[in-house]
Amino acid sequence: MLESLRNLSVSLVGIVHTRLELLSTDISEEREQLTTFLILVLVALGCFGLGIVLLAVLIAIFFWETHRLLALAGLTGFFLAAGIGLGGYAMHRIRTKPRLFAASLAELSKDRQALGPKS
Repeated sequence: MLESLRNLSVSLVGIVHTRLELLSTDISEEREQLTTFLILVLVALGCFGLGIVLLAVLIAIFFWETHRLLALAGLTGFFLAAGIGLGGYAMHRIRTKPRLFAASLAELSKDRQALGPKS
């Protein structure tokens, strides 16, 4: 009887240890992905922003003598529409992001079902 309790406790400790390792791996991977994503987004936004400003100045200067107000209004409308569209897309991506620790939670659920009472 004592030996069987000891084996059960060793098995439970092993299961908990494995799950904690999986959770640690999930956290590490999520942190690395988030850091890389933020760096890439910030660099891309900086480059894209500078390019857009320079393009807007170029277009405004090109149409300065003939249709400067029309050119500036068109650029303003384009940038506002692009900002709204990209903001909506970003919100969609945030809402549909996979759950954090999904793999760990799935494994813990399997463990709970396996250890639970049999019907």
